[in-house]
Amino acid sequence: MALRRWSHLRAVILVMVICMSLVSCSSLKISQENFEKIQTGMSMAQVTDILGPPTESSSVDVAVFSGTVSKWKAADVTITIQFVNGKVVAKQLSKGDK
Repeated sequence: MALRRWSHLRAVILVMVICMSLVSCSSLKISQENFEKIQTGMSMAQVTDILGPPTESSSVDVAVFSGTVSKWKAADVTITIQFVNGKVVAKQLSKGDK
């Protein structure tokens, strides 16, 4: 019984370490340097290649218009990018917001 609990605990710890590693790797992408690489007209796929997947995203579709606002957050940095019909139209970098 104790051996089973120990195995379960080791598995939980391993999963936590893997998750923390993934979070820290993605947060390295959310930086001033990568923010500056984002250019008007880029697609969501191009932005995701630079920043990784967004932390949050919301979209609206009206007739032939589609708009999306996506945010990438890490530590005290937030990058907000607005897309219209799948292309970057505006971007903002904020420091100090969690």
